[in-house]
Amino acid sequence: MKLYKQIIFILIVFFKSGNLLSENNLFNVNNIELEKKDKISNNTLANQAIKTAFDQLIKKILLKKDNKKLSGMDFASIKQLVTYYQISNSSEKKDDKKEFVNFSVTFDKDKMHDLFYKKGISYSEISDKELYILPLLIKVDEIYVFNNNYFYKNWNEIYNINLIEFILPLENIEIIQEINKNRNNLLNIDNKNLFKEYVNKNTALILIEDTLAKDKRVYLKTNIQGKNISKNIIIKEQDLTSAELYKKITLETKKELINLVKSENLIDIRTPSFLNAKFDLSSKKNLVELNSRIENIDLIENVFVQEFNKDYVNLKIKYLGKLDKIIKQLRSKNIILELINEQWIITTLK
Repeated sequence: MKLYKQIIFILIVFFKSGNLLSENNLFNVNNIELEKKDKISNNTLANQAIKTAFDQLIKKILLKKDNKKLSGMDFASIKQLVTYYQISNSSEKKDDKKEFVNFSVTFDKDKMHDLFYKKGISYSEISDKELYILPLLIKVDEIYVFNNNYFYKNWNEIYNINLIEFILPLENIEIIQEINKNRNNLLNIDNKNLFKEYVNKNTALILIEDTLAKDKRVYLKTNIQGKNISKNIIIKEQDLTSAELYKKITLETKKELINLVKSENLIDIRTPSFLNAKFDLSSKKNLVELNSRIENIDLIENVFVQEFNKDYVNLKIKYLGKLDKIIKQLRSKNIILELINEQWIITTLK
């Protein structure tokens, strides 16, 4: 009878034949503010919010080349992807007395996955949003690191986006010395020597050449997710003023860096991975706690119960993306996944 009760308990925890469907925030789009004009119905306004939310979502999670594949999608198809929407609040701007409505839209994860599968699109889920950067301005034979460097001073004043947090180092004599030591070949600098305080973080050295040439060159030397990536960008002057050109360089460079970070955090739903893990049943509360924590990890699609007894449960975990990223996300929820004697073991921390 005791074993029977335990079986029922496990099946209740892992409902739908052991399926854990994760809750997620990635496909939620909040704070869509639209003006409520006369003669515009609430239904029309909601449709505008859904279209705006979809455009924002695909711009956020897709690479530039894949964004184009969905940019012309008809509204009827977009609306089919919506789980629900809600009006957060309504407000009036005192200056012009215009009324604005704030929407939140949630898209169905499974339907979005199905769309990406059919279109052959991988999407990006960025867990580490911090990117430590150092933009250097190079003019003639001078290298400007902190002082008289427009890009260091104004980097976070142009094109603010929540997707990536750009962090610039404080003025540091060691950084200046490292730059001067390698001034004849800046591309040889090891990012680790510039970002010593940020080991294992995403970093980018940005070399911006301001020469007499019409086309300005930007060199990116990055380390993202432990991978070294270098890239050159050519930005056309197009008869812009100096201020306009510098803003354009900042904008284009930031967009390219965001795209690089996305490219190293891609999830291909066509190739899910599986691993088997053992979880000790020291108490029933531990199983319930494990379930509740895993539900908040979007990259884990399903957890299946393969074997259980009074002492442990063997679980089969279906996940998307890279294993090291899953391990990090589990750890963020105080779940430890480690390989011991060729067996994956799951434990929960308090």
